[in-house]
Order: sequence, then structure tokens, then C-alpha cells
Amino acid sequence: MARLCQRIVASAAFNQLILALIVTSGALVGLETYPQFSPSTQVGQWILFVQDVILWMFVVEALLKIIAQGSKPWRYFLNPWNLFDFSIVAICFLPFGHFAVVFRMARLLRALRLLTVLPDMQVLVSALLRAIPSLGSVGVLLLLHFYVYSVMATFLFAQNDPIRFGRLESSMLTLFQVLTLEGWNDVFNTQYLGSDRMYDDEWKTLAGDTRVSLAQPGPAAAFFVSFIVIGTMIVLNLFTGVIISSMEATRASPGDAGGETADEIQADVDAKGFMTLREELELIASHLREVSADVSVLSEQTRELRMSKMGAGITPSDGPVG
Repeated sequence: MARLCQRIVASAAFNQLILALIVTSGALVGLETYPQFSPSTQVGQWILFVQDVILWMFVVEALLKIIAQGSKPWRYFLNPWNLFDFSIVAICFLPFGHFAVVFRMARLLRALRLLTVLPDMQVLVSALLRAIPSLGSVGVLLLLHFYVYSVMATFLFAQNDPIRFGRLESSMLTLFQVLTLEGWNDVFNTQYLGSDRMYDDEWKTLAGDTRVSLAQPGPAAAFFVSFIVIGTMIVLNLFTGVIISSMEATRASPGDAGGETADEIQADVDAKGFMTLREELELIASHLREVSADVSVLSEQTRELRMSKMGAGITPSDGPVG
């Protein structure tokens, strides 16, 4: 029974079926957002029926994978991706009662199973998890950038633009809008030309009598240009750089997706009792990496030996180097 389940789970047809079920489930949840496909309609009832069938297919998939582990069924839960799949399926069985919206959101979670079915998606998720510590450092740098410029903006523009820069928290929200480059020119022009020229009557009433229109072309230009250049062009690009570096490390390092050592792959094969085509290719790639590493070591040793002989006055023609 275990070997039969192993062959089923490892087959390409089974994986394509699961992928099709995930895509179908996500599409059906999207259809439920339209009134003509709501659960109160006849078509909506059929959609709910298909969703239930898909859910039980996922239950069968989990059972097959557990049985495929043979005498060690707990090995299924040692795989983080299997645990993720099992959690999504289990959430759909929770008693939400009359909370129909929550129940629909639970069904929507099934679309996240694409992360576990597609190997490239697993690499992306692993890279993001690996990058979290570095992203935290970049996030602190970005927060410091926001704080310094928010304090400066409050001091410089509070009188002219009290709605946007009257308080520190308002300044931070306004600068977040500026950092997205969405409508930042209105914020800039208000400080550049003065609020009397940019405020309409409703905003003038909202700002109150404390507002003093003050055009500051020089400080406004220097402030917003430096803020956007440092924030958008430098700090935010650090996030991209960290994630790209993490993806490269995830693909190259042993023990991660696409980078397991030969011993780890062989241990998994021995535990299952069979080898898939992907595992065979990974095993060959792992052996090639090991051979490449050995060749690099031998090349370095040969170079050092040549250097030592030359330092002793022995030319390479005096005898074999190796």
C-alpha cells in the first residue's frame, strides 16, 4: 500500500491534477464575488458543491502522502510544505457557523497551495524567509529616514501646510505618500508656492486661522529632492538587492530547494524506497558540484606547489609538479 501511494504521489499526472484543482478552487472563489454566482443562487450552490469536492480531494491527497511514508507517517509533518498544506485544509473544516465571509476567506487560502506545488515558488518563499533578518535592518534604516525627514518637515512646513505637516504623525503619512511618487507634486507645490495658491476654500476652512501661507522654494526643493532620492532610489532598492541576494543564496546553498547534498538526497530516496526523475537530476547535479569543488581544491594545491618550487629555484621543467 505504501509503495502504491508513493507511485501515485510521485506521478506527474497526480501533481498536475492537484495543480488544476488549486487553480479551479481559486477561480471559483473569485466567481463568488459576483452577485449572479452568490451561494443564494442555483449556480452558487453548484459552485459550493464543487468546492466541497475539491476540499475532499485535498484530504485524499494528504492521506496518500501520509500513507506513502510507510511505517513512519510522522515524516509527513516534518516537511514544512506538507505542514502548510495540511493547515490550509484543516482551516476549511473549522466551525465558522454563520460567518460566511470568514468561510469564503478560508476557501481562498487554498489558492496559496500554489506555493507548495510549484518548485520555483518554493524557492521564492524560501528566499523571502531567508531575507527577513536583512530586511529588518533595511526597514530600521527606512524608519530612521522617515523619522528624521518627518521632524524636519514638521518644523519647516507646519505653519504653511498644517493639514499635511501639522503633527509628526501627519508628516510621516504625507511623506509615505511622497515616497510612493503618487500625487507628491501637489504636496511639493504647496510648500514651493505657498498654501494660499494651492489650498481650495474647503482646505482653508479645515486648516483654520493658525495657517500662515509661506512660500519656501529653496527649502522645499532641497527637502523633497533629497528625500525622494535617498528614500526611493537608494533605501527601497536595498530591499530589492537583499531579496535578489537571498534568492541566489537559496538556489546555491546546500540543504535548500535545488541545493541538497548527495547524502541528503540519497537518505530521502532510501526512506521512500524509490527515486523520482527530479531527485535523480538533483543527485547528478550534487555530484557535479562535489567534483567541481574537488577540482578547485586540486587546482589551488597545484598552484601553491608551483609557487613553492619557483620560490626554491626549481623550474616547472625540472620534474613533475604533481
